[in-house]
Amino acid sequence: MLDIRVIKAPAPGTMRVIRQRSGARWDDDFRPAAVGLVQGKLIEMLVASDVAEKSANVVVTDIRGSCPQNMVLLAIAGETESVMECLRRIRDGKDQTHDCW
Repeated sequence: MLDIRVIKAPAPGTMRVIRQRSGARWDDDFRPAAVGLVQGKLIEMLVASDVAEKSANVVVTDIRGSCPQNMVLLAIAGETESVMECLRRIRDGKDQTHDCW
């Protein structure tokens, strides 16, 4: 089961935390209108990342856990409606390019 949240108009301090823990190393000038957060099993997060990138013009990165090899969270950043659309598709599983066995 995925845990999904969205931060609309993230505060500068929140963006600092995301940048510090992000594999993408977003620079200080990157100020997205929204950041979607998705947490779950690794397999689910990899599919969620692919769904997000195929759904809208967003930037997806992993947020590191307690050690670099642990991916515990995805951050999906961009315009609010784009991020919301990605999160809806991830939540609803409405995507034709991924199959479950």
